[in-house]
Formats: sequence, C-alpha cells, structure tokens
Amino acid sequence: MIRPNSTIDAISAGEPFIGPERIMRERGLDSMLRLGANESAFGPSPRAVAAMSAELPHLAWYGDPDSRALRETLAERWATGLDDILVTSGIDELLGLVARCYLEPGESAVTVAGTYPTFAYHVLGYGGRVESVAYRDDGTIDLGALASAAHRCNAAICYLANPDNPSGSFVDAEAIAGFRAALPARTLLLLDEAYAEFADPAAVPERRTMPGIVRARTFSKLYGMAGARIGYAVAPQALLAPMLKIRLQYGVNRNAQIGALAALGDEPFASDVLERTARGRAAYAALGQELGLPTLPSATNFVCFDCSSRERADVVLEALLRRGVWTRKPGRAPLDRCVRVTVGDEAAQAHFAAELRAVCSRVTA
Repeated sequence: MIRPNSTIDAISAGEPFIGPERIMRERGLDSMLRLGANESAFGPSPRAVAAMSAELPHLAWYGDPDSRALRETLAERWATGLDDILVTSGIDELLGLVARCYLEPGESAVTVAGTYPTFAYHVLGYGGRVESVAYRDDGTIDLGALASAAHRCNAAICYLANPDNPSGSFVDAEAIAGFRAALPARTLLLLDEAYAEFADPAAVPERRTMPGIVRARTFSKLYGMAGARIGYAVAPQALLAPMLKIRLQYGVNRNAQIGALAALGDEPFASDVLERTARGRAAYAALGQELGLPTLPSATNFVCFDCSSRERADVVLEALLRRGVWTRKPGRAPLDRCVRVTVGDEAAQAHFAAELRAVCSRVTA
C-alpha cells in the first residue's frame, strides 16, 4: 500500500481555514458580507491595479526569481542591505521556510495557544512539536510565560504575531527587545508583523534588521493584495541565506511583484486606509458599548467583540452568518468568547452594525 511518510501520516486531518466561497456553496448563498478574513475593505492601490493591468499581456512570463526591483525598494525603506530582504509568496510561505530551515525533527517551537495557526501547521508538517502558552484573560500575551516555555523545551523557534491575530493586542518595541533578550540564545524569534502598519508607528520596532529575529511583513493587509500572495522577510543575511537553498525560485508571481512595487509608491492611498481603519475601529468600539459587547483593544484592521461566553459567541456567529454576514471567532479559550470582525469600509460598517443590532435583539446573554 502506498502511504505518506510517517510524519504526515501521524497528523490529524483538519482544515485550518474554511473560506467564504465554500460556506456560500454549502448554504446556498448568492452574496455575503466578507468580514471574516481581515481582507482590506479598501482594495489595492489604484496605482497597483493600473500597473498590474498594464502588464497582463505578459502573463506568460515568469516573475524575476530574485524580486530584485522590489527588494531594492524595500531595502531602501528599511535602510538595510539587499541581502537582508527575502520576498516570498505571502507570509505563509515564509513560515514554512523558517520551520524547514531552523527546526530539526522532534524539536520544539513555542507560540501562543490560539494565535494564527499556519506556523504550527508547518511545524507539525516538518516533524516538529508545538509547545504553547495561553493568552491572558484580556487577550494580551504573557511574554514572560512564553520565554519560560522556550527555556523549558529548549525551543528552536518562537513564533509571535505582533500585533496579534486573533486578539488584536500589541506589544511595543521596548517589550520586543526585552523579550528577545529573555529567550534562549539558540531560539530564533519569528516576528509576524502582518498588521504592524496599523499599530502606533512610534511603538513599532524601527525599520531595521534585529539580531536573532526574522521579521515578516505582507502586502495582504494595508496594501489590499491578499489574493496576489506576496510578502517579505527582513532579517540579517545570515538568517535568510539558508532559506535561499530551498525556496521556490518562481514562487512569487510576476504581477504580484509589479503590484507590490507600485503599492509602495502610493503613500496617500496607504495613509487613507490607515485613517479610515482607525475610524472604523472606533465605530466598532462604540457599537460594542451600545450592545453590551465590549471590544478588545486592537492595533489591527479587525476588532474582537466580547460576547462573555463561548456559547453566546457561537450563537452570535451563526446568527450573523444566517443573515449573510461572515465573521470568525477564535477557537481557543479564553478568546473563544469573542467574535472577530474585520473593519469594513463605511458602507460595510453600517451594514454590519444593522445586522449585529438585529442579532443582539434576539440573543440573550
């Protein structure tokens, strides 16, 4: 009998993400308000759309395997060397490269129980073990407990999303530096900064390489290019060099490279997205206060509404979905009492608010 290798065979079957397309098919829905994947409600920059559209006749061409033009622009923005930048097919690909390069079979990686799941997905797939610590009850991350766990299991990698998904919590640059110092010297800190642009710029670690840290960034959130699948790593060259041995040479598509480069040049558009997202977070907070669903502080493009119990959150989630509003909820305690909602544009916010009010009028605590 033909069988997969023992590492893969031992992993329980599961689906980290069920997309809205499948939900619509299974429920017979013709349309849906998409507020479940933290996709940008404001779309990509018009400059990016124009640049990508102009190059569509050349879709038969492969992209530059070096992503040279994009890396040059990023290196300038980060005031670092060209070889300190690695462009990947979204952060998800980068998470896999880090796991393959820095984790021996049987070794441990540490993270927060219930955080973005794709890193753990890769760790298990490459034969590693995942050790995790719980969120605090308020959704913040106990960095001390995470560092202690890394020492306890002699972790090869520590994964930290900052700002965090799904809680939206954020720790500042000083805390990150202290956390890196508290980790074992042999532990690589994989810092997922997918939502960093939405946080207070003065509190985010400055744009530079940091010893012992691989910083992951994406064009999916602020720049509205999730479907293009493009992101990048910033790290000392010595940490990125092993990944060059195993990365897919043509894994990043050409139009994504072109769009990302154009997006970086459209600062007014990015600033507008940040301003509208901040207003949307404030509107969600006011809505939550009105309905008795307090929101957790968020430094992202989404907000968690606290429904006070897992059971009530499940009811709210399902009731919204029945009304054509797709949201998500964290799967692990203590955050499984929350419903996570992407900040939509102004029309989507109004639509969501009306539906949530209708749901809450029928759902008891």
